[in-house]
Amino acid sequence: MSQLLIACDHGAWSLKDELVKHLRDKRGLEVGDLGVNGPDSVDYPAFAAELCRRIGRGEAQRGILLCGTGLGMSMAANRFKGIRAALCHDEFTARMSRQHNDANVLVIGGRVTGPGLAIAMIDVWLAEPFEGGRHQRRIDALDTLGPI
Repeated sequence: MSQLLIACDHGAWSLKDELVKHLRDKRGLEVGDLGVNGPDSVDYPAFAAELCRRIGRGEAQRGILLCGTGLGMSMAANRFKGIRAALCHDEFTARMSRQHNDANVLVIGGRVTGPGLAIAMIDVWLAEPFEGGRHQRRIDALDTLGPI
């Protein structure tokens, strides 16, 4: 897999730092850390956009976005063509986001998910393959959706 990108807003920066350490030290992955690196308030759409644009340019195959609840980051990320961002809350939803939805961005709420669960979710999400088959039809259908 290409480089993995990660970004967050002020609502999840401390969790991001723990996850980056895990991904680099325990999983041996190259991780592009797009910030933030402190508690000062920022606007999450800019961080989601940077990560999604880089994935769109092929600089990475997958990314992880974090904000307080995960809601804002998932809404922002899913506005980008080719991005399938999944807000997950446990290992099951992380697994299904890969197997059935080929999610290329995992979104986690830093104020609602502890580091142990977040690490377990990421490990499952990175390990699971996309099943293809009937699920590919649905992914293809997503790409045909457009504005009303």
